[in-house]
Amino acid sequence: MARPELPLEVEEFLAWLLSEKGRAPNTLAAYRRDLRRYCSWLADDGTTVLDVDRDALVRFVNDQRRGGAAPATIARRLAAIRMLHRFLAIEGERPDDPAAEVEGVRVPAGIPHPLTETQVDALLDAVTGAEPLDHRDRALLELLYATGARISEAVGLSIGDLDVDQRLVRLYGKGSKERIVPFGSSAAGALEDWFSPRGRVRLIPARWGRRDDADAVFLNQRGGRLTRQAAWLVVKKHARTAGLGSEVSPHVLRHSCATHLLDHGADLRVVQEMLGHVSISTTQLYTRVSQERLFEVYRSAHPRASVER
Repeated sequence: MARPELPLEVEEFLAWLLSEKGRAPNTLAAYRRDLRRYCSWLADDGTTVLDVDRDALVRFVNDQRRGGAAPATIARRLAAIRMLHRFLAIEGERPDDPAAEVEGVRVPAGIPHPLTETQVDALLDAVTGAEPLDHRDRALLELLYATGARISEAVGLSIGDLDVDQRLVRLYGKGSKERIVPFGSSAAGALEDWFSPRGRVRLIPARWGRRDDADAVFLNQRGGRLTRQAAWLVVKKHARTAGLGSEVSPHVLRHSCATHLLDHGADLRVVQEMLGHVSISTTQLYTRVSQERLFEVYRSAHPRASVER
């Protein structure tokens, strides 16, 4: 079945997000997917974004629940819909905002599940070999854990964003917000190996496929910029080798970086800045992880923790 086209009003909204709000390509792609689903539902309901009312929006949310969508997924879709209708009202495309009075979706607060430091060591040690791709994989994993970078930030790196001598990297987060993040000697050593004659240079093609590829820090085996999907598979591959199962993802390394920093006494505001969190409440989730681990260790290790009185 051919993919349904989005209405012009929705395309204008997406263009506004790109030009005026500086949303990242991955964010725009997610908005597009959610709004395509919404517009398809509206068409089945016999309405459009220009005449849908609050009751129809409530039905949409309820249909999402009945369809088995997770609360976080429904909340994300509703956020995109709210932004769309606010935009249409501000631009005068319709006189009202039907989403303004729609009740939000409660999302249970989740606690990240980081790796232990021993597990991280096992993951990093799982990358063996001396081929160019081995050097690349080791550098990628070390940098993800050292900086807590999002996978999109890591694969989006250009050579000019790295200062291996000073051990600093410039990351571009959500909304193209820039931050400078330090990394340690392990990541620096892995990056030096990757940029040595044994690594990246051996993947450079006779002719670059795209101009952007020539500046990419991480290349694929054909000499193009490494994609998010390919980087995800790199993490999965070495997690399986290390015996860590299939649940390890690039974001788990981000969680692990934050949790281990807090475990070793890092200031919460510093971790917030390092991860690029807009709200301190997002970073505070990691303090809950540290506390729960503390309680778990106490209950299992203290000789009188389980004594009944």
